[in-house]
Amino acid sequence: MKRRKNPGLQEHFDNDPMASVASLFDIAMVFSVALMAAIVSYLDIEDLLFSEQFTVVKNPGESNMEIITRKDGQILRYQATENASGTSQGNGKRVGTAYQLESGEIIYLPD
Repeated sequence: MKRRKNPGLQEHFDNDPMASVASLFDIAMVFSVALMAAIVSYLDIEDLLFSEQFTVVKNPGESNMEIITRKDGQILRYQATENASGTSQGNGKRVGTAYQLESGEIIYLPD
């Protein structure tokens, strides 16, 4: 009694030359997603992507300082401006306190 051959995956790959290309594409997609996840965790930017509120200070203490905040899905940018004498003018209100650590890092705490 002869045993009948069961058509399986091997026979499918023999008939379809594009099957190996599709497998390579799947592997490349998995690799790229894993690479993006590794970069996000390495750079510690989960707060920027997933938190509701955050504050970033760019170029602290310099003339082109910029404060970027995200609150309730809206992103606001504040740029430091100075007049000719080097002091700011106008009316305003206190919105928080900034502290400079010994390492030079500046931390802003909103009121």
